[in-house]
Amino acid sequence: MRTQGDPTMIEVPAGRVTLSDRRTERSWTVDVGPFALGTVPVTQGLYEQVMGDRPSTAHGDRLPVEGVSWDDAIRFCDALSVREGLRPAYRVPADDTDTDVEAPDWDRTADGYRLPTEAEWEHACRAGTTEARYGPLDEIAWHRGNSGERLHEAGGRRPNDWGLHDMLGNVWEWCWDVYDPEVYGSYRVLRGGGWFDDHWSCRASVRRRSHPTLRIDDVGFRLARTLPG
Repeated sequence: MRTQGDPTMIEVPAGRVTLSDRRTERSWTVDVGPFALGTVPVTQGLYEQVMGDRPSTAHGDRLPVEGVSWDDAIRFCDALSVREGLRPAYRVPADDTDTDVEAPDWDRTADGYRLPTEAEWEHACRAGTTEARYGPLDEIAWHRGNSGERLHEAGGRRPNDWGLHDMLGNVWEWCWDVYDPEVYGSYRVLRGGGWFDDHWSCRASVRRRSHPTLRIDDVGFRLARTLPG
């Protein structure tokens, strides 16, 4: 079932997912409610329409936007929500500098666009599967072995069983969650692997981290929305 709005969103069913961290050898289980998720990462064309600039190093309307920080992604979510008459999910501090500031609050009742949680992301990526990937890697992902070491248009690889493209490969995707606050402070979670990563990193369970102000040429994001009720 598609939800209304731009870009195209697909309803992800509720479920339970077990996350794991290779560094700490820890695992934990999370119940995930139904939510909506973008079929592809946010593209450069959409980002420019909403924000008025195009930060990416590669150029093309259908390419995933990259070179965007977590902070940039949060602000985009709110700007797109306002444009579409939705209630923004975040309350962003007024300080607009690339320094550590108070993290935004998330209004979990809002119907506006937001980043997926890490558990939502992995649940959506797996689409009911239990293997490391939802299909043969070369068919579902742009990675170092087949990308020509460059970014590719969003949606060009086979989707998973729930109709989501590029959940693995092409660009890493920002999630809402803090990675490990006791060790890494405000660093946020990245998921999915990118166009320059070896096959090992393009797996449903792999976690990466980065500071929320950093902009990297293989990191983008995908939109989520909380469903009514």
